[in-house]
Amino acid sequence: MPALGLFHTAIRTADLAGTIAFYTRVLGLEEVPRPATLKFPGAWLAVPGGDAIIHVYAGEAARDPEGRIAADNEAGVVDHLAMRARGFTHYLRVLDAHGIAWRAQNRAGEPVWQLFVHDPSGLKLELSFDQAQEPDLPVAIPESRRYRAAERWFDPAPYAALTQLPADQVA
Repeated sequence: MPALGLFHTAIRTADLAGTIAFYTRVLGLEEVPRPATLKFPGAWLAVPGGDAIIHVYAGEAARDPEGRIAADNEAGVVDHLAMRARGFTHYLRVLDAHGIAWRAQNRAGEPVWQLFVHDPSGLKLELSFDQAQEPDLPVAIPESRRYRAAERWFDPAPYAALTQLPADQVA
């Protein structure tokens, strides 16, 4: 029998508060309750009104056998996590307002626009947008912001300010 789809992804972080702030305040996900039987720090994040799609592990659960917590996806086997999204130009404004670096692409003749960004731990995310549902598209993508698969542009500095935002400030 075939698999039925992706249920959730679990990510490890050394910065639980910053990771929650990024996914809720920048990407617009919401934190949802997680089972009380989980005794390690973490969070479950969901599309508003939906099921948890991201499980965040922190503390000892995030450490590898040598006690380290990964700080970028450069050395891992996963290159990026892709999510469907709406509001391409909205996300550009939010990311720019927070000083968070991004890259984008749209291949000629394809209806999908992609926006690439990193979370506070350096996990590369792809936000995919259907041009038919994006009234602001097409837009020009500056050459310096065009996505190149081998390029590494993660800078952790801007993420620290996210935890200083008011709790009700979201994307």
